[in-house]
Amino acid sequence: MISYEELERILKEKGIGKTTLAEETGLSTRTVAKIAKGEKLSQRSLQRIAAYLQVLVSDLYREKSANKILQRLRDEKDIRLSGGLYHELQVRMTYNSNHIEGSKLSEVQTRLIFETNTIDIGDGVSVDDILETVHHFRAIDYCIENAESELSEAIIKNLHYILKHDTKDSTLSWFAVGDYKKRPNMVGGRKTSKPSEVSDCMMKLLAEYNAKKDIKIEDIITFHAEFEHIHPFQDGNGRVGRLIALKECLRHNIIPFIIEDEKKHYYYRGLANWREEKGWLIDTCLDGQDTFIELLDTLDIDYEVEKNGNI
Repeated sequence: MISYEELERILKEKGIGKTTLAEETGLSTRTVAKIAKGEKLSQRSLQRIAAYLQVLVSDLYREKSANKILQRLRDEKDIRLSGGLYHELQVRMTYNSNHIEGSKLSEVQTRLIFETNTIDIGDGVSVDDILETVHHFRAIDYCIENAESELSEAIIKNLHYILKHDTKDSTLSWFAVGDYKKRPNMVGGRKTSKPSEVSDCMMKLLAEYNAKKDIKIEDIITFHAEFEHIHPFQDGNGRVGRLIALKECLRHNIIPFIIEDEKKHYYYRGLANWREEKGWLIDTCLDGQDTFIELLDTLDIDYEVEKNGNI
């Protein structure tokens, strides 16, 4: 759906009616009528209107999602609303996701960085912890902005670049920021895909996932588990994997899940034993979904969950 609220405001402010707009821009009345219906105008039509009103095309409209949570996040992000869903998602997911991977920053410090762009540094806090906190905020923004795009290798690699660029790892000649790993790695003593296998494994995983017609939360959890088993990047796989899950929940109208640091042992157990026992990871992620639902309830945000887990 397209919202032309800003265009309507500009027209009212300038005292210009729809008939005059059509006449002055050379557009048909049928085309102009699409504005009231919330239908998308062609880029050429938008450019004519923008030139006539002497504004940018981007000032005329914005796309609105049928996903209430996604639209709420976008609205709050645009105005940088303090204390809302967007604010709390940024702080809570960034703190927990980074802490799971060993960050020493507390939730209070994480909140301070997001809210004031400053930090009260304690002993032993690394520069990378601070950088990766700021980068994680940007990565969440990227997920919100690109939520409705089909998941692709480009999106996944962009998330890795956003998270890891300018860190100490990026100074290493063999560390491929924004690209698949160059050296073999293991996780929890378990073998992962070899560098020479990663590209084929990822293409196959994405093809199977994107071929599904009705994505449920279990499908997103399955993608997450298989992604972590491939472990395509040299480092940052866990955070990128959880960001992908956020994006895909928003894309498919599913309430996202936040894995809390205090539940990481259950989360690691679920990932390590995924091939033998899927229930452990699914239960942990559903518990993380309950965490998000508690946040919605605290903020008095209406939602309805269907039997398939969708909103």
